Amino acid sequence: MTRQRVCVLGSTGSIGVNTLDVLSRHPERYEVVALSAMSRVDELLAQCLTWQPRFAVMPEHEAAARLRERLREAGSRTEVLDGADKLADIAAHPDVDTVMAAIVGAAGLAPAIAAARAGKRLLLANKEAIVVGGALFMQAVEQGGATLLPIDSEHSAIFQCLPEDRTTWHDRVDHIVLTASGGPFRSRDPATLADVTPDQACAHPNWVMGRKISVDSATMMNKALEVIEARWLFNLAPDQIKVLIHPQSIIHSMVVCRDQSVLAQLGTPDMRVPIAYGLSFPERITSGASRLDLLTTPNLTFEEADARRFPGLHLSWQALLGAEGSTTVLNAANEIAVEAFLGGRLRFDRIHAINAQCLADLQPGDCGSIEALLALDGRTRAHARSLL
Repeated sequence: MTRQRVCVLGSTGSIGVNTLDVLSRHPERYEVVALSAMSRVDELLAQCLTWQPRFAVMPEHEAAARLRERLREAGSRTEVLDGADKLADIAAHPDVDTVMAAIVGAAGLAPAIAAARAGKRLLLANKEAIVVGGALFMQAVEQGGATLLPIDSEHSAIFQCLPEDRTTWHDRVDHIVLTASGGPFRSRDPATLADVTPDQACAHPNWVMGRKISVDSATMMNKALEVIEARWLFNLAPDQIKVLIHPQSIIHSMVVCRDQSVLAQLGTPDMRVPIAYGLSFPERITSGASRLDLLTTPNLTFEEADARRFPGLHLSWQALLGAEGSTTVLNAANEIAVEAFLGGRLRFDRIHAINAQCLADLQPGDCGSIEALLALDGRTRAHARSLL
């Protein structure tokens, strides 16, 4: 068997670490060619010494220089590349077959599009790439002949429930239902959220995630971004995407067919399951996740995702129905608002206000290129900072 050559973008984050865990279980199937991290030199050093990739990429020059020196001292042959442009270069490298796109935020857009244009098997964990890129991103996938596989547990669940022949999806599907845990404040009175601390917001009841995505889960902006992602991944109208609160995170999402049959994917809340599915599709390999025991699983319950409790979620449909580029605005505003909250400069309950105000204030304009989208992203960030 020829081993699949893998590039993991964002290898020191939770998705990257879980990806390497799955890969370690199948050394006969996979070879790690490249790893990347933003600033975690120690973690990336340890990964490089374990996996011995050909390339390691760090966008920050100073961090890359420190990694290069420490790898040289350790006798490693891994070549360290620095600069944000090198992320796109490595994602499109001819010696790479599969790209795990797990860079957080809009920074993941350019390398994800580069991988798509190069026709890679693209495992998309960076939802912001498709939220920001939208039509441009999907066009790159089609033109490059890439195989796009969603890694978010919800979108992977939808993908697993749909027929492999994409041409038949719309003949069979009435709508999809994305499930959401509701985060740590699901049952808390919204009027009491002003004093929430970053550590409280990051204490997710079911999933172990990075701090930014944990805050997004607490505000339900993570689910808002997933609604936008689902619109593009599955070519659905906004009103064909529903959201239900499912606190147990056992049903990862559902497809409601035209005949009203409901198809659901169930499993333990472990990101190694969708990662393993993406790596091996259309086959299935062991992931390391524990088996779902229905006899000991708590009762499965569902609640409405109401706008009073979760106002951020409903910005997704507003952005999808707005001018092209509105989803880019929403994502950029949210990144600045969450950054400010984590840095102690913004109250938790004001994250939504920043996001909503940016959507109301900014007219997107041209969105026909990566440069135009990144310019809109930058303009939104500046406006969000002024609102802070």
